[in-house]
Amino acid sequence: MTMKIHTVAVIGSGTMGAGIAEVAASSGHPVLLFDIAADAVSRAIDGIQTRLSSRVARGKLSAESCAAILARLVPVTDIQALASADLVIEAASERLEVKKALFSQLAGICQPQTLLTSNTSSLSVTAIAADVPHPERVAGLHFFNPAPVMKLVEVVSGLATSPEVVNVLCTLAMNWGKQPVRCQSTPGFIVNRVARPFYSEAWRALEEQVASPEAIDAALREGAGFPMGPLELTDLIGQDVNFAVTCSVFNAFWQERRFLPSLYQQELVLAGRLGKKSGQGVYNWRGEKPSVQWLESVIGTAAALNTHTLSDGVTEIDEAVLIETQGETAQSLALRLNKPVVVVDRMERDVAVIAAAAGNPAAATQKVVQYLQQQGKRVLMIADYPGLLIWRTVAMIINESLDALQKGVASEEDIDTAMRLGVNYPCGPVAWGERLGWQRLLILLENLQRHYGEERYRPCSLLRQRALLESSYES
Repeated sequence: MTMKIHTVAVIGSGTMGAGIAEVAASSGHPVLLFDIAADAVSRAIDGIQTRLSSRVARGKLSAESCAAILARLVPVTDIQALASADLVIEAASERLEVKKALFSQLAGICQPQTLLTSNTSSLSVTAIAADVPHPERVAGLHFFNPAPVMKLVEVVSGLATSPEVVNVLCTLAMNWGKQPVRCQSTPGFIVNRVARPFYSEAWRALEEQVASPEAIDAALREGAGFPMGPLELTDLIGQDVNFAVTCSVFNAFWQERRFLPSLYQQELVLAGRLGKKSGQGVYNWRGEKPSVQWLESVIGTAAALNTHTLSDGVTEIDEAVLIETQGETAQSLALRLNKPVVVVDRMERDVAVIAAAAGNPAAATQKVVQYLQQQGKRVLMIADYPGLLIWRTVAMIINESLDALQKGVASEEDIDTAMRLGVNYPCGPVAWGERLGWQRLLILLENLQRHYGEERYRPCSLLRQRALLESSYES
């Protein structure tokens, strides 16, 4: 195996290929940038030059360094010229048959010790390597867009990938200023697998008309600390791209219900409403984005409140009860307690997402709103929805991360690192679960599974184990 990487070849001169070529050249490697279209390579190098020149103008890069980086970029339109590469990074079409044919061709061109890697985001590295002599040198090297900026690189092992090759690629990624995480070749790897609930729970809430798109996004963005709401993020990614990844993961997992694609998103794709790039998606990007309808302040408009904490997450406010959601609807709780009930989402910030039982007197609900506003919360009212928006989304993300951990996809540390750096989550999901409480998460998911009667919300075995350990420690 080639243990010293000198010349790097990048196949594909689109956004990802050009970004990866820029990263490699900036780290001192001669880079062979290959594309079957000569004009595509020229456009890619022009784009790199524009980005580097902007850095020079802002004093972030010297003119000499800029010139040296550009000099290391070698445009290539004959694939035979890649024979001298020590490392090939493929960033071509995300179609398995295309990648398999390309890697078979590369095996006949490159030296037996040349490392062959793919920037695939979800396709099987094992399948890509299946027809390649010396498949132990084939691995995934998944960068995130934009590659020059994003720190994370998923280093993906197929069944035959050598641990030595993984070590070399991880060291190389670190030398390039990246943070590598190791994972096995399973559908979606770490990020595109664990992130699926972030999108799917938002689509379900939209389909069930729980709240407006802007309210759903605000709850997850401002209430949970995600950098963007899931619906606005799919508009930026491209509805076609996001939907294709979801379908790929869903089918690769043999139609596992927790990865079920959204019919609403499919309609957007069929209509050509692909998001920002088409001008219309969930939102109309040609106009102003709708504003979130926070409840108006009622502080000072009602009499003083009598409050009493009944237990953790349960507060009595005059005749009403405010309960932090455990996956049951406000109406079911109100019938059981024979009192007006308002359920509230996880409150870690200044946002309170609430839902009221249908039978509540308006005055009782208003007193709860007043109480929350007195606590400095902005209040967002949605339909009576089990698990509300934040708790159920975070619980599903954590459940998926534990399932990946239990099945050996990646280590606990690498899963948390991947989700923080790859998609900028406010906390690694396993660490998040530890902080929120395994028993609480288990109860919430069991209640959701009971409400819907679906396997989608089935708690994974590792969550059950951690909840049992947590309860034994407490006792």
